[in-house]
Amino acid sequence: MLEIFVKIIGWLAKLLIGYTTITSFFCLLPRKKYSVAQPKTRFAVLIPARNEENVLGTLIKSLQAQDYPKALFDIFVIPNNCTDNTETAALNAGAKVLHCTAPVSTKGEVLHQILKELSGKYDAYCVFDADNVVDPQFLSRMNDAIVAGAKVAKSRQCALNPYDNWVSGGYDLYFQSINLLHSKARMPLPLSAKLIGTGFMVTDAILQQLDGWNTVTLTEDIEFAVQCAQIGEKVYFVPDALTYDEEPLSFGISMRQRRRWSAGVQSVANRYTWHLLGKKPSWLRWDLAIHINMIYAQLLTLIPLMYGIFTTLPAQLISNLLISLAGFWLGGMAMGLALSVTAKRALRKQWKAIVMYPVFLASWYPLHIWALFSKPKNWKPIIHGTSLNR
Repeated sequence: MLEIFVKIIGWLAKLLIGYTTITSFFCLLPRKKYSVAQPKTRFAVLIPARNEENVLGTLIKSLQAQDYPKALFDIFVIPNNCTDNTETAALNAGAKVLHCTAPVSTKGEVLHQILKELSGKYDAYCVFDADNVVDPQFLSRMNDAIVAGAKVAKSRQCALNPYDNWVSGGYDLYFQSINLLHSKARMPLPLSAKLIGTGFMVTDAILQQLDGWNTVTLTEDIEFAVQCAQIGEKVYFVPDALTYDEEPLSFGISMRQRRRWSAGVQSVANRYTWHLLGKKPSWLRWDLAIHINMIYAQLLTLIPLMYGIFTTLPAQLISNLLISLAGFWLGGMAMGLALSVTAKRALRKQWKAIVMYPVFLASWYPLHIWALFSKPKNWKPIIHGTSLNR
């Protein structure tokens, strides 16, 4: 009976993972570019910031250098819970400052208040983290997407410091896998790109339809994408709009950050899965339901693995584990190499990240388990500035 249960669990996990693998092959299709449109969208650029005086200037400078009419966008910094000179740094760099009128502890709460205050005053809003650098064409390419019909869109996200060490390089490969195998792959289909963290755009029209920004989990980005899917609105991918994000260099800090991501996605899955599946059949909603439950699918793969370990003869166990480990490591390195090549990275500078990419991938499993039993209640800042101040 136990063996049958383990097989059912194994096949369920393989079914979900197989679906994501099949959809990823659509990245091989040529993408249809958005037509270049005349600048017409009035943007508010929003930067929630907590103790970010060291990096704000670089981001604001890159935003001021946008190849887009300056009369059509404003840059706002929203300091929250700061104990440094974030506000002064923002003003000195030429940005405007907005304040939250009620206490906030998460980025979602900041966006809830500020987007309510700005409602109806702009056509669209772009959200960035303070440690970003933005390509000069960002707003122009988002304008193209809006004119083409996008109401929510995600930029192509890359690491600002891919060559610093294997941790930052691992993030770069991870983001490339999302850009290519998830977001680009879903663009020929009626499915959503992955809305993660920073460098995304949302129109005032969709916010009016959703009655503002109303997320409650620590992963406000994915939760908002799910809310959009509930009303039939997909997230578009705009690969020609680039956002560069400074990544941690410490593996310990990386584990803390990604644990928060994992816990947030689990919270979104627990809150929204049955709402997505219970409505009128929709591939868009079902795809999001599968996506937010991939953490659980990955954890399910551990059950047949552990069953095999406990039922294998000791003489075979070590050899089987070594073979499996070698296969996983070689497969992870091959994936890292392919992602590095497609991202046009210098292999001689990123080889450590490629070799260690299997460790980056494998580390998600203990993180998922950790987050399963111990969810962080608040967002904790990450010290930035190593790459931005060079």
